[in-house]
Amino acid sequence: MTTPDDSQLVFDKDGVRLTVEDAVATVTLTNPAKRNAQSPALWRALTEAGRSLPGSVRIVVLRGEGKSFSAGLDRQAFTPEGFDGEPSFLDMARGSEADLDALIAEYQEAFTWWRRSDLVSIAAVQGHAIGAGFQLALACDLRVVAEDVQFAMRETSLGLVPDLTGTHPLVSLVGYARALEICATGRFVHADEAVRLGLANTAVPADGLDAAVRHLAAALLAAPRDAVVETKALLQGAVGRDYEEQRAAERAAQGRRLRDLAGLGD
Repeated sequence: MTTPDDSQLVFDKDGVRLTVEDAVATVTLTNPAKRNAQSPALWRALTEAGRSLPGSVRIVVLRGEGKSFSAGLDRQAFTPEGFDGEPSFLDMARGSEADLDALIAEYQEAFTWWRRSDLVSIAAVQGHAIGAGFQLALACDLRVVAEDVQFAMRETSLGLVPDLTGTHPLVSLVGYARALEICATGRFVHADEAVRLGLANTAVPADGLDAAVRHLAAALLAAPRDAVVETKALLQGAVGRDYEEQRAAERAAQGRRLRDLAGLGD
């Protein structure tokens, strides 16, 4: 099995491939025949990817093979049989509330590690990013999209809600009213609107997507790691702090940086 460029293959299973090249890890969804539809096995593989990253990794790129980033949850989940070896949705509903909560929490783990303060994650999104696919793109810090991208949150049309950690970043990016409209209608958000709303950092022609992500990753790697880590933590916490609390957080972070640069760090 070959890997792109000089990347080292870490693992390749259940529709997920993890490769690492120096400070950049790439997580690739590898089932283009099903438009990278998602399943519990894929979610466990994504969780494992986060746990398998070497300490040298600073940037994680998330991408999907084929014409679509991810068309969302595999519809097999909605059949009485579900997936082999997995509880069907019907089985999940029949279980206790505690068991159901624990199972959804396990699935959510695949979507949580992308915002770790020691990493910057970039989703390279083309074609369909629907439901769980939209939420996976939202799990990342940054999104570079192809001009053919189509975001949609379709859970409500199935009688469900977005439960894979997508609601918090969506509201943070576009505001409550727009987030409600996008989720409740299930409509498509295309590239130009995605950039205008803040869902995407930039939109590029499909054949330029990989190059644009490489350029962004290189720009992020140009700054010292600890400065990026501190800055990311400051920005992540800003929404939950008032103005004076954020001022104090800035002073504390800058104090740590100055002491470190002076060789006085712990």
